[in-house]
Amino acid sequence: MQGDKSPPLELTFLGAGNAFVGDRYWSSFVLNQRYLFDAPPTTLPHLRRLRMPTLDIAAVFITHFHADHFFGLPFLFLDYEYVSKRTEDLVIVGPHGVQELIEELTELGFSGLTKNEKSYSRVYLEVAAGKEQVAADLPFRAIPVEQSSETDCFGYKVNVGGRILGYTGDTVMCDGVRELARDADVLVIDCSCWEEPCEHHLSLPEIRRLREELPPQTTLVLTHLDVGRPPIDIEGVLVAEDFATFRL
Repeated sequence: MQGDKSPPLELTFLGAGNAFVGDRYWSSFVLNQRYLFDAPPTTLPHLRRLRMPTLDIAAVFITHFHADHFFGLPFLFLDYEYVSKRTEDLVIVGPHGVQELIEELTELGFSGLTKNEKSYSRVYLEVAAGKEQVAADLPFRAIPVEQSSETDCFGYKVNVGGRILGYTGDTVMCDGVRELARDADVLVIDCSCWEEPCEHHLSLPEIRRLREELPPQTTLVLTHLDVGRPPIDIEGVLVAEDFATFRL
């Protein structure tokens, strides 16, 4: 925890589970009620459940193109068109091809929605790996991670008034994870398996070893979780749950 003058990092989880949806919903979180990280199919109803206005979302960060990470966007666009009547631009950050893929998905799901005259613009921003970029006033860097050979995968490192948040998205242990953790106040990290080995994802034993490499002031928040919850007694490690909010 930083001093009173440090800006807060408020993380509200719309879900904390992995793609198989055992006893949790798909993983996603909102930073400071303004920035959405990944957009699973349940994004819209979960924003409603948390009474978080959809119009407060200024930017969406997509880590990679697996369904549990971006299939919620067409429903969000539907809300903006017919319910909340969005007027401010929405920034959507993602890997190469993000605009074409998401607009095609939206048209497939709701024919004609992409062709309607909108009262706002969807501003797509392709990541430039490792370079400083800005989305809706939030400085960030996209860091390549290793998860799937079929799609580019990125984590994000963002700066909120000098506080650093890292988010791994889905990944195995790699240099990208360590870069996201470096100098971070908070690291939201994939923990899809409680035991080793863990194909395409991180496991709790790997996170335990990573925790030993990091300074004590770095807080880790585990997400993209498997079914259940074994006892976790690692100092500085929190476990996300559906609809939980952490103020760090």
